[in-house]
Amino acid sequence: MQTLRNRWYVRVFGQRLTDPGLWSLQRRGITGAFAVGLAICFVPLPVHIPLAIACALMMRLNVPVIIGTIFLVNPLTMVPVYYLAFRVGALTLGWKQKRFHFELSWDWLQYGLGPLWKPFLLGCAICAVLSAVLGWLSLEFIWRQRVRKKYRERHHRAKP
Repeated sequence: MQTLRNRWYVRVFGQRLTDPGLWSLQRRGITGAFAVGLAICFVPLPVHIPLAIACALMMRLNVPVIIGTIFLVNPLTMVPVYYLAFRVGALTLGWKQKRFHFELSWDWLQYGLGPLWKPFLLGCAICAVLSAVLGWLSLEFIWRQRVRKKYRERHHRAKP
């Protein structure tokens, strides 16, 4: 922890980032970090890491888990994930799929790309909420099942 405190980029956050609660393996911190990390994955701007750290500090979530989760969307998975978000938004808006023709010009950026942003952003918002809720519920369920299993094993070992 002392090495982490001495880094220049950590001094910006003061003592808050070196709080042991942000690095401990507690169920609430981990499941919450996983859910928020999944939601951050659908933010279409390159601000995932600062946003993840800010959320972890504000909500007291596990920092390694939230940082690891945001890397689920990386250069290899970005296109399918954002295309899925676009399709969800288009389906929600009832948007008819039109033939896509790319042309590098101001007119294309203004009129060709312009209509695509509304379904894309709506799809990102819907997918962010759904993935966060489903991710949180799944990890909570798995965590609780593991605790129950360990409790049962310990209880059976204690019986004569």
